[in-house]
Amino acid sequence: MSDAVQVAAAVMLRDDGRRFLLAQRPVGKVYAGYWEFPGGKLEAGESVRQALIRELQEEMGITVTDCAPWLHKRFTYPHATVHLNFWRVTAWTGEIGVTGPLEHSAVDWFECGKSIHVAPILPANDPILKGLSLPTTMAITNAESEGIERQLERLEAALDKGLRLIQLRDKALPPAQRQHFGEAVCRLAHAHGALVVVNGDATLARRIAADGLHLSADQLAACTARPDFAWVGASCHDAAEIRRAGELDLDYALLGPVLPTPSHPEAPGIGWQGFAERAADNRIPVFALGGLRPAQHDEAQAHGAHGVALMRGW
Repeated sequence: MSDAVQVAAAVMLRDDGRRFLLAQRPVGKVYAGYWEFPGGKLEAGESVRQALIRELQEEMGITVTDCAPWLHKRFTYPHATVHLNFWRVTAWTGEIGVTGPLEHSAVDWFECGKSIHVAPILPANDPILKGLSLPTTMAITNAESEGIERQLERLEAALDKGLRLIQLRDKALPPAQRQHFGEAVCRLAHAHGALVVVNGDATLARRIAADGLHLSADQLAACTARPDFAWVGASCHDAAEIRRAGELDLDYALLGPVLPTPSHPEAPGIGWQGFAERAADNRIPVFALGGLRPAQHDEAQAHGAHGVALMRGW
């Protein structure tokens, strides 16, 4: 990474993370007129956090009060190779361009997951836009233990409350029963505008019109190309597996267990520091998994997670 220019890039979020900001590069700068996430180069001795806070103060006149690491991306432009450190910024004081300078031609807010109505956008930012459309809470089904009818009741209640991402697990169910359950899950989810990914079975995922496929760690290791689905993720246990998922251009990874789980209460888990270390330099969103509750969503994001994946806690 020594040959790459280190850049802090701010993914500014508001309205509970439903909207994000893009800024237009001004006349006189490289790629003038292009839209980007605001930020800039790290100065000598600066951390990413320090650079992010300084850049937003200088460029927009605001003071960041809450931010956390999210994604990393290395990109080669004709004039330079950059290592982009994307951080989510969720709280600040001051008004953009009102309480201080605005060093962009324009800024605008966009809804996550919706079409962007401005162009052109710097090419390094395209994968970031898809990542922003990925919900930050994943529910993992557990019909094997709880029963299909009870699971469907709980899923419907969770979808009514805003759940928008479900992983169909339950690999021990008889195939016909799993398909029946999966079809019901997809009907419920799609009626609420939610996504469904199927764990481990591409044929089933296509049969029930799921939105994507979730690979086991063994499937990830054997994979040579990204499966042909709109959404593809993988279970990972270490930094090497997360890196492999990024090389295959998958959309997300699950990493854990972070904390002891009901099924393995004797196992301590990797802990939040272990999660942060393994997820560092991630190219794709990484969910924290294992022994978690919805209330730990913010703690997970503070340690670099995209969000949380929950089997019992949802």
